[in-house]
Amino acid sequence: MLIRRDRAMVAVTVMLDVAFHGGRAATVSAADIAERLGLARRGMEPLLQALSRAGLLESLRGPRGGYRLGRPRRDIRLSDIVAVATADDADAQEGPTGRLQAAVIDRLWSELEDAARNQLSTLTLDDLLRRATAAGLRRPTAEPINFAI
Repeated sequence: MLIRRDRAMVAVTVMLDVAFHGGRAATVSAADIAERLGLARRGMEPLLQALSRAGLLESLRGPRGGYRLGRPRRDIRLSDIVAVATADDADAQEGPTGRLQAAVIDRLWSELEDAARNQLSTLTLDDLLRRATAAGLRRPTAEPINFAI
């Protein structure tokens, strides 16, 4: 597979989860995000913090704390999310070397990365939410408060 399921994909998925389950009004807990995505919460925390530092998420403390979008979903481009997720890419590995690699493959991969980067810059979280709706997914609604005496 050309595109790996890496930190950038996890970051986009986390941001979509926050937009889908909370948005700008309601907060979503890191534990809930981790459970829905099948990820370890401890492993997600550095990514959530990086997204918060970049202003893509807003972190709120306290009993009703959690994460919510840092700005409107129509203003959050997927390229912004990927840039934050890959800013300190310590896992970047050196690939093969040689004349064919430099003359053909490195150039090809550069073209493919440019095309992917251009596509990511045209898509927003709002676009992904529309795709979720088109796929039949419904955003959760707040449950009514039930008072019993």
